[in-house]
Amino acid sequence: MKKVFERPKSLKPAPFRYCPGCGHSLIHRVMAECIDELGIREKTIGIAPVGCAVFAYDYFNFDMLEVAHGRPPAAATGMKRVLPDRIIFSYQGDGDLAAIGTAEIIHAAARGENITVIFVNNATYGMTGGQMAPTTILGQKTTTTRKGRDAAGFGYPLQISEMLANIDGVSLVARTSVDTPQHLMKTKAMIKKAFLYQIENKGFSLIEVLSQCPTDWWLSPEDSIKWMQEKMIPTFKLGVFKDRNQVQSG
Repeated sequence: MKKVFERPKSLKPAPFRYCPGCGHSLIHRVMAECIDELGIREKTIGIAPVGCAVFAYDYFNFDMLEVAHGRPPAAATGMKRVLPDRIIFSYQGDGDLAAIGTAEIIHAAARGENITVIFVNNATYGMTGGQMAPTTILGQKTTTTRKGRDAAGFGYPLQISEMLANIDGVSLVARTSVDTPQHLMKTKAMIKKAFLYQIENKGFSLIEVLSQCPTDWWLSPEDSIKWMQEKMIPTFKLGVFKDRNQVQSG
């Protein structure tokens, strides 16, 4: 019988312990496939911070580094400059990258650091109890916005991809999702492109991936997908916000 499916070598033979319906496992899978297809597993180093993203080191079958909350871009900068032949990526959640790590991500982008950032946006602080995050959408209920986020008291959700696309040092910024098989395949294609840009020394790339958090959204896995499609994607529009190659060729 022809084998049509197998575990990527870049994933350890360990069961995921993410909550049912969480998007992290899907993102791990397509990232591992990209790394295998590009043949870069032996020289890839991943960096993860505090939050659900930290569990990545239990599943990726290559070198992983855990750093302080919000600091992956700073650590990635140092590592890439010392080891320029390695493929360095950070794997960060929205509570990490868009809150305590805002300065790190903005200035790494401004410097045009030749790193790849995978930014998982589930609009909540997943690990610490479902508090409001910088990406929590208006009207969304969290443990710290019991009546829903309102702009007057809590401001507006940060549009990280749109912000970074305006920085000259950025080569590639895109926002994708994992709510459908088609969007998952688009996510894989953009992550692979981001890794290729680093291999080709094109500078800073960030792929924002909208992901479900059924536990902290207080929804079933099925309903969390519907909520993402009806509420989250209209707020965080999918697409490519900057691609230096397309700009140059146009």
